[in-house]
Formats: sequence, C-alpha cells, structure tokens
Amino acid sequence: MIIYEFKVKGKDKQYRAIDDAIRTSQFIQNKCLRHWMDNKKIGKYDLNKYCAVLAAEYSFASELNSMARQSAAERAWGAIARFYDRCKKQVLGRKGFPKFKKHSRSVEYKTSGWSLSDNRKAVTFKDKKDIGTLKLKGTYDLNYYDIKQIKRVRLVRRADGYYAQFAIDVVVKAQTEPTNQIVGIDLGLKYFIADSKGNVEQSPQFYRKSEKQLNRANRKKSKKYDKDRKKAKKPQSTNYHKAREIYARKHLRVSRQRKEYCILLAYSVIQSNDLVAYEDLNVKGMVRNRHLAKSISDAGWSTFRSWLEYFGHKYRKVTVAIPAHNTSLDCSNCGEKVKKSLSTRTHVCPHCGFVEDRDVNASINILKKGLTTVGHTGSYAWGDLPSWAVGASLLSNGESGNQESPCL
Repeated sequence: MIIYEFKVKGKDKQYRAIDDAIRTSQFIQNKCLRHWMDNKKIGKYDLNKYCAVLAAEYSFASELNSMARQSAAERAWGAIARFYDRCKKQVLGRKGFPKFKKHSRSVEYKTSGWSLSDNRKAVTFKDKKDIGTLKLKGTYDLNYYDIKQIKRVRLVRRADGYYAQFAIDVVVKAQTEPTNQIVGIDLGLKYFIADSKGNVEQSPQFYRKSEKQLNRANRKKSKKYDKDRKKAKKPQSTNYHKAREIYARKHLRVSRQRKEYCILLAYSVIQSNDLVAYEDLNVKGMVRNRHLAKSISDAGWSTFRSWLEYFGHKYRKVTVAIPAHNTSLDCSNCGEKVKKSLSTRTHVCPHCGFVEDRDVNASINILKKGLTTVGHTGSYAWGDLPSWAVGASLLSNGESGNQESPCL
C-alpha cells in the first residue's frame, strides 16, 4: 500500500464545499462515538449501520457519500479499538479513552463517490456536497495503476491549501543486494544519530533555527486578535486570519523540513546495512521533561523510527528495537557499569581504560543487544501497527498511514 499525494486546485466555492464535507465527517465521527458511549456493547458494524440512521435524521449528513460516512464511523471505531487494546494489554498510565474531535482536517472516501478524468489529472466528487471537479497538481502518474487498485481517496486541508491523497493497493517490497553490514544507532540531541562505526550526524534543529521568525509571526498574529470580538462572539478580522495563515505556513515548512530530513537519513541507513538496531524510546513520556521537551520534539525521533521501519520492510532489511535501559552507562568494551551525568559526553571506563564518545559507546551496546535478539523485528513507533500494515485506511490527522517517500 502506497500513498500518492497531489495538491488540488479549484474555486473558492469548491474549497468551502470541502470544508463542509470535513465538518460533516467530524459530526458523524463524534455521533458514532457518543452512540458507543451510550451503548458499550456495540461493535464496528453497528456503527456503520448507525450512519444510515444519522443520514435519515440530518439532511446535511445525507449529502455526504454513504461510504464517506462509513469511513468516519471507522475512524471512531479505530479510537475505540485502540482503547480496548490498551486495556487488554494493561498498559501503565492512561489508556487513551476516545475523545470527541474538535478540529478535523480531512474527509475520506472509499471506492465510490469520486471518479478520475481520462488523463488522471483531475478528480470529480459526485455526492451532494457539490465539491465538483478538482485539478491534481503533482509529479506522480496515476496512469500506472488500475482504478480498482485505488482503495481510498482523502481530501486534506493544510495551512497552504488543499490536498488529495490516493491509497493504492500495491506491493511495496523491493529486492536489494546484501551489504554484509550491521549497525547500531543511538538517538540523541547533540547528535541526531551516532552509530556503532563511529559516524555521527549532527542534529539539524529546524525549529530552533526558525524560532525567531515563528515568534515574530506569532506576535503579529496576537496583535491583531481582538478580545472584544471574542466576548461578543463575533468573528475576528480578516487581517487576523491572514496573520494566522502566515504563522501556520511557517510551522508547516518546519515540519516538512524535519520529515524530509528523517526520510533521507532513514533511507540512507537502510540502504547501507542489512541489520539496524535502534533504541526503543518512550518519546511520549520523555517530552514531559519541560527542560528537554522542545529539543526532543524538534529532533523528530518518532518520525525517523517510523520511516526506518518502513524502509526496512520495503527493502527486506532487519530492524530491531532495543530497550534503552543502561545503554549509555554500560561500557561497550568490558561490560561494567560506569555512572555518568547527562552533561558527561565522553565515556571513560575506570575498569578497562576504554575511552569513547558517550553516544558511540551507547550505539555499540545497542548493536550487541540487537544481535542477541532473535525473531524480534521492532516494536513499532506508532503503537499498534507498522506504517506499511495499516491497510487501506488513512490516519485522521491528514498524514498517510501507508507511506511512500515523495522524493525517492
């Protein structure tokens, strides 16, 4: 399963129709969640049937394609299923009870309600939301695939416009020549990665470098915000919304830089090695540290790990997730524990005299643990399924669950 993404071009009337479809999808998703909360014994197919009840009750819901309504119900059930799974596994802490959606950014169609033009350069939506025909702008060519291979079509709203995503059912595995190389990777803040061969990759810090511009844009946005309008429940001025869009586009640029960097680095690591061992970090828990939260979020460890696992599956390479416990403290030469603070960046073993960079020492320990692990090929960063095994469903935040690099 791969995702092809195109920017769509249309008229303002069509964009407003897309927004209406997104709001309707969000409404159905929240209604299905409420239906489950009131009737705990219902299942996935009961929610699909409930969509027909909503369409009969609300005229604006009936305007949305029937399969798009079912897709919204499946999103609600996805959150419910994850909650059940965490309860069954007795995960420590909060179990992630499903929440109502407030700011949805996408609407998803299945195999009906849309059609492609003869040259596959435009897509037409046929439900009563009056979205109409949208031009597709991008470098991908959909002519290589049969229409039956396109399992889902999603419209996504972002800060810089609207996009269409096509989930295509194809085999993503590719055959490559073995490199006879293995590597262990330690993720850090000073170095983005340090491997067991002594190579290090500096952290790009995209957010830190753009922070002044982002803060300036945020101040301009705040100056145009009128509290009196908020109290009177009136919409904000046009200038405020322009400033808000500029601020959002700057954040979108930073996130795209970080994602592209992680894709290229993960691809390079996988192509150069047959086995990659890496840390199984609890990033969600680590960002609770208020002193390091900004730096950890700026690093993009989870994004890098997701793409590392995806490329490992695609190119038939082994990826092994190793618990990070004591990997920085243990000496990779003699195995003795050497206590050190976070500020100590050089590992000096008093037992055997081994001296090495702290992160490189940790990466060697990670590789050793990875080689002793048999039959385990990663505990996936996204929590439930690896990025290539999500099926034809896309994630509700507008990102593709089944990914394909936009630049490789």
